[in-house]
Amino acid sequence: MSTKLDRLAELAKEDGKRQFFSIAHLITPEALYAAFRGLRKDASAGVDGVTCEEYEKDAAGNIRQLYQRLRDGKYQAQPLRRIYIPKEDGKQRPISIPALEDKILQKAVAEVLNAIYEQDFLECSYGFSTRKGRPTSAGAN
Repeated sequence: MSTKLDRLAELAKEDGKRQFFSIAHLITPEALYAAFRGLRKDASAGVDGVTCEEYEKDAAGNIRQLYQRLRDGKYQAQPLRRIYIPKEDGKQRPISIPALEDKILQKAVAEVLNAIYEQDFLECSYGFSTRKGRPTSAGAN
């Protein structure tokens, strides 16, 4: 976690009622690149068809362009790619897959929000996904 996110977490922990009005400055090119590095490289591509392997060929340039579109207010999320996977009962389960840059931005924003809201969660809280440094919800009986 970056020192800026560490400080954000400290502030959130100090005062549970503190409100954060300006956190967009924490979405930096470095944060976007860290989010990209944290993605599953074998994940399915979204509607744009861009894979991590393709994006990585010019990751620095791609991240710069993504950041510039964010700063200029020109970033727009792409539609989700819908696929269906079979369930055990024979029915189909819909899955929506975001485009790669949408995944990058979602992960970067989630890191900032986690720094704030992690302070409010109980140690026994897991939900449907894992929390950093804690076992998966399946193993948290």
